[in-house]
Amino acid sequence: MNVVLFPNFKKKNALNCALAACDILNGLQIGVYADLAYAEEFAEKKYVKFGKIDELIKFCDVVIAIGGDGTILKCAKLVCGTDKPVLGINSGRLGFMASAEVCEMNELSKLKNGDYKIEKRMMLDIRHVSEDGEKIYKALNDVVIARPYSKLCDFEISSSSRVVSNIRADGLVFSTPTGSTAYSLSAGGPIVEPDMECIEFAPICPHSLFSRPIIFSPNKTLCVKIKNADADVYFSVDGTEGVKFYSGDSLEISKSKDFINLIDLKKSTFFDSVNKKLMQSIKEV
Repeated sequence: MNVVLFPNFKKKNALNCALAACDILNGLQIGVYADLAYAEEFAEKKYVKFGKIDELIKFCDVVIAIGGDGTILKCAKLVCGTDKPVLGINSGRLGFMASAEVCEMNELSKLKNGDYKIEKRMMLDIRHVSEDGEKIYKALNDVVIARPYSKLCDFEISSSSRVVSNIRADGLVFSTPTGSTAYSLSAGGPIVEPDMECIEFAPICPHSLFSRPIIFSPNKTLCVKIKNADADVYFSVDGTEGVKFYSGDSLEISKSKDFINLIDLKKSTFFDSVNKKLMQSIKEV
């Protein structure tokens, strides 16, 4: 068995966590690999082998993301289309998608004998059509469309050329069930069990008493346009840097054929995580 580590060393505890993971995995006679960019950090671990991250992901059996939820989201982009399972170890604050905390590194022994379950998580395709052509993005969590500085904007949302809603709001969030516990939750959207398949929509600070979140079936293709000709609007996929969204553009959101496999070492339920992580204060890092 071979494992590739995908750490985020910007997190305070990530380096110590990654080094401890190396020792545990090596003790289990599991091959440990990492990107060439981390050769200096892993220099003392002579058994760690290095290569290009995209090639290592294709070669290895499991990818271990060490950091917070953002690290797992970045890892998901690299793993997308390979079917390789991802194990998240939380060295950040919330780490809702992570299966283990830094203090639970002994759980890695379950990888050796397959004592874990895999959760298949739906993704979204976001198709941006502009005068420059079109580009498709992948989202495990969400796509957020908004103006800077909380300025209102008029949006049109349609499906199959039929208008679903004309809405004035600071922005819009379209999320997967996985993303329902992220920005969408903060915007007032419902919590959706991750094994469901649907597209969740939540307006951000709508200027109406009647604008509410909507759950769409997974076979819908939703199209968003902005109606303000001079509006300064951007969209962000899974928290990445914003992309300019002009008034003549359209953004199509649909269920992707790709998905992500997340490893759960504890075989816990989704609501165990909700009660443990969302019902308590966020830990200090």
